[in-house]
Amino acid sequence: MKTTTTPAATAATVNPLGLLRLPQVLQLLPIGRSSWLAGVKEGRYPQPVKLGPATTCWRASDILSFIDSLGASHE
Repeated sequence: MKTTTTPAATAATVNPLGLLRLPQVLQLLPIGRSSWLAGVKEGRYPQPVKLGPATTCWRASDILSFIDSLGASHE
């Protein structure tokens, strides 16, 4: 059986009006799942949007702004 993989997301290919699930967020940032979730809980990272009891997403615009702020803090 042939398996297909989707290419890793880059900030340039993300629709800023869309929503991202956790695996998509983690493709954009060099951070692990537990570290990301701890940072969200502490308020260091963008807050998620709950779409249902088992569905959590992040606004792509929030993630892209967060990535931009990381670059701006090093300039």
